[in-house]
Amino acid sequence: MEAIIATPEFQVSLLLFAALGGYLLASRINQSAVVGIILVGLLIGPSVLGLVSYNEFVRGIAHLGTVILLFVIGFEFKLEDIVRPAYAFIALIGVVIPWIGGYATAIWAGMEFQTALFVGTALTATSVAITANVLQEMNKLQTDAAKAIIGAAVIDDVLGLIALAITGDVVAGAFHPSVILVILAKVIVFLVVAGAVGIFVVSRFLVKLDNTQFVVKYPEFIFIFAMTFAFLYAMVAELVGLSAIVGAFIAGISFERLTLKRSLDVKEGAEFLKIIFASIFFVSLGVTADIKALTPDMLPFLVVLTIVAIATKVIGCAIPARLAGICNKDSLVIGFGMAPRGEVAMIVALIGLEEGYIGQAVFVVIIMMSLVTTLVTPILYRNWLYKDEYCEPQQQV
Repeated sequence: MEAIIATPEFQVSLLLFAALGGYLLASRINQSAVVGIILVGLLIGPSVLGLVSYNEFVRGIAHLGTVILLFVIGFEFKLEDIVRPAYAFIALIGVVIPWIGGYATAIWAGMEFQTALFVGTALTATSVAITANVLQEMNKLQTDAAKAIIGAAVIDDVLGLIALAITGDVVAGAFHPSVILVILAKVIVFLVVAGAVGIFVVSRFLVKLDNTQFVVKYPEFIFIFAMTFAFLYAMVAELVGLSAIVGAFIAGISFERLTLKRSLDVKEGAEFLKIIFASIFFVSLGVTADIKALTPDMLPFLVVLTIVAIATKVIGCAIPARLAGICNKDSLVIGFGMAPRGEVAMIVALIGLEEGYIGQAVFVVIIMMSLVTTLVTPILYRNWLYKDEYCEPQQQV
């Protein structure tokens, strides 16, 4: 029986079955599908039933889910929509304040300097995959607030990478300002070159290819090519130290203007893949957490850290958004949209655990904090921020 449970077929079937259950649960409690799927993931994971563990197979499938999800989201945006100075301002303040807040909270809890630094670094993260999916589900992906969230989240990923590099070097006693310059140079070169190649070379090549008899014979060829391109960009992004989803998002933007006449629709095909793999990703977030591993003495720290995690992102992003001329409601949408830590904070925590900078108890707290912040945003969007659709006119930023 254990051999059957361990097979990929059973694991994928169970994860997708859990996703279906998540949709049904979300419908019953009138919440976003993301909320229902994550809750069912908690149920089948080690926290309750223990049917699925966060093993390498589940982790790999879930990772593909985030890549495909952001590739699809990229189709909805033009590069100029997300490259604005205001978004960099939002991202910068939205990284600095959580970093300070996380560090101060860990120090308050009596933790050592190196542990406190890693806790602060974990709080700088933003999991845009969660927010983007919820906004798409609610047909809000083309709003100004959504564009600000996506734009700020891309920059947030860069700043989070810098924060992680600084933290690691400071703890190791080897920090040098040149580290920041090297990271910025690599990231800027990647974003500029990747965007230019995707938009001006690959996209135009595919349009020409669409007019050939070869594509008439094999209409699926361009779709396969596009998905290859998405995963290639995701891989290159990771090689330069960014999150894979940033590379996939840039790939999606590259195909925003892609108009095909003879080939299968790339966006439609990617949407079907997203439905499967993104669902598994959301289930995996619930599977990752193990509530039973949380000790009573760490519970107060978890509660305070989660409150600080949400408050610092909301304050750190909403206030700069308001100063940039964005209306009160959209500023809050941006603030809460940047609050989910998701898998990004989990990766930071794992690095800290493997390097010996944080212990198992702190690792579990960060995982639980990431899960709670992930659940908060879709709930608040659906029941508060988008319950009333009215928003004052927004100034151009």
